[in-house]
Amino acid sequence: MSEQRVADREIAGAVPGQTGETGFGERLGAALASPIGVILIVPGLVVAVGLFLTLLGQNALRESTSTLGRDRFAEQTSFAARGVAASLSHANPLLNRMRELTRSWTPDDPPGPLAHELRGLVQGRPGVAYASVSFPDGTFRGIYLDQGALRFVESRVTPDGSIGRRYDLVGVDGLTLYEEQRWTYDPRERDFYRLAVNARQRVWTKPYSFFSSHQTGVTLTEPVFEPGPGGALRAVLTADFDVQALSGSMVSAPFAGAKTLLYASDGTLLAYPEGAAALAGMALPPDRAVEIGDLHDPAIDAFFLAARQAPAPPGELLRFSTHSETLLAMLAPVPGFPELGWNVAAIVPEQVFFAARIQHERQSLWVAAFSLVMALAISVVFARHVVRVRRQAASASDRATELGSYQLVELLGKGGMGEVWRAEHRLLARHAAIKLIRTEKLAASRQSASNLRRRFRREAQTLATLKSRHTINLFDYGVTGDGTFFFVMELLDGMDLDTLVRLDGPQPAGRVIHILLQALSSLSEAHDAGLVHRDVKPPNLFVCRAADEVDIVKVLDFGIVQSASDQSSEPRPPSTPAELAESGLTQGGQLLGTPTFMSPEQILGQPTDGRADLYALGCVALWLLSGKVLFKEETVLLTMLAHVTKPPALATLLPGDVPPPARAGSRTVSAKIAE
Repeated sequence: MSEQRVADREIAGAVPGQTGETGFGERLGAALASPIGVILIVPGLVVAVGLFLTLLGQNALRESTSTLGRDRFAEQTSFAARGVAASLSHANPLLNRMRELTRSWTPDDPPGPLAHELRGLVQGRPGVAYASVSFPDGTFRGIYLDQGALRFVESRVTPDGSIGRRYDLVGVDGLTLYEEQRWTYDPRERDFYRLAVNARQRVWTKPYSFFSSHQTGVTLTEPVFEPGPGGALRAVLTADFDVQALSGSMVSAPFAGAKTLLYASDGTLLAYPEGAAALAGMALPPDRAVEIGDLHDPAIDAFFLAARQAPAPPGELLRFSTHSETLLAMLAPVPGFPELGWNVAAIVPEQVFFAARIQHERQSLWVAAFSLVMALAISVVFARHVVRVRRQAASASDRATELGSYQLVELLGKGGMGEVWRAEHRLLARHAAIKLIRTEKLAASRQSASNLRRRFRREAQTLATLKSRHTINLFDYGVTGDGTFFFVMELLDGMDLDTLVRLDGPQPAGRVIHILLQALSSLSEAHDAGLVHRDVKPPNLFVCRAADEVDIVKVLDFGIVQSASDQSSEPRPPSTPAELAESGLTQGGQLLGTPTFMSPEQILGQPTDGRADLYALGCVALWLLSGKVLFKEETVLLTMLAHVTKPPALATLLPGDVPPPARAGSRTVSAKIAE
């Protein structure tokens, strides 16, 4: 029994004693808790958290601004595509009206009325560059947009070739000739005418180069036949859209240096608002449409190649590169005309697209850096303050560890009632155990706390008068500034009976008798003084060593000792088994003690005397002889009911090697106390 123990297992057992050996974790914890550790750790944590939040915020900002820019880019591109669709949508109403008027038009009619009727149909239809009617005899009449003004053109086929006349529209139905020329134009030889005649229905042409302007465009053409089955061809109607007209209906991308294109799937360029001047001055064969490659623009060429190899779905960015820069593109199909296969594409340098995001990131980084520096400065000041407060607290703690003539050295354990410390007398260098009891934790009100303090004071005074060698020796007692009671007791070298049985098993009958006789000696003196221990149990009986003597028993923890005069002032617990079963042990503070070793009258709250301690000591004897408790039930309430109502089954609990005299003694001590 070399292990040094404190004279209160219920408290000391809660926290194991220190061994003096420190591992890496303890050394690390001590280093972090040191003043230098605090000054380094607190700012370090602030910096780490600040950097983490900054990176998190930057990532969120990057994602949000990128998403916002992408959505804005997609919306603008889609808006441009819808603008093209809106322009193309004018073709069908225009041809519907022209088809009605064609029933009354003939090649021999004067051109004035027809020109003004066509002007009325074309005006207010943005994107329409030409509206014409071609007759089977080769006569061609149409109205077209020329530098913002509407003009009328007429072409007739003669034996000597075609004659073309251009007119300015004057008044309500007047015309003024401003140009006449001979040319080779014959509408019957044009692709739009042949396509309409062969299709015998309204149909879109492929992009082609217009005859007079040489602009690339597209035509919605329709043949008009005489009424009746197999009717002869009366005329071919057209509504033309060229590059310049379509470019005017498109909205440019909302970025500096962006390029917006309208192109067909075969690479034909149909609109390019930013390159209108270049398209107007482009020298191409008169019979060939403008293609994307004709622009000789590296960015547009790289885009078209990337779009063919890995097309991006609508609303998603297409990323590609030239030899000098990286670009982004957004595609949107022209809605409502899937047969054309047209797309609008907006192209912008990646640096320009993310310019706003980069600016916001830089601004947020400056703000985050300033905030981080301020937080770091505040954390350093806070850490220095913590170190200063800890030093002051340590100094106050050093003063607080002085209880009377004793200096607290080491915390040995703590529990619900308080703490137990190993202490040393400052002058005598004598070791002792100091038990700190916080009465507020045991009392439900200030009045009950005051009663408990008076009881502990009386207990200390009574305990100090006990002279039995087998009662824990009390050196001193007192009250701290915060109202905590403390007892200065001898420091024992040994173990309690609970640990003894758990480590070594049931004990021989002779040793048990030797232990019980010493415990009875201590209890006898207490009973003679009018005190009832009320908490006799294995953890409160200590076997220790003094010099060369062993198995010296000390009775501990008179913490809930009761005198006869106290019994009338305590709250009344259940007084019958029925009341005990109904109570459910819900009224805190009524029952004090350990249920496994409590006597029936103590459980029922009846007046107790020394016989209650003898009953508990009999239960201890059974524990020492067999390693078993008298009643082992599933709940505390059932255990207490068993003590009150059931007879003990000692025959089945005691081992076979217990001699008959010891069995008889156990039965006598453990018998129920008569009502």
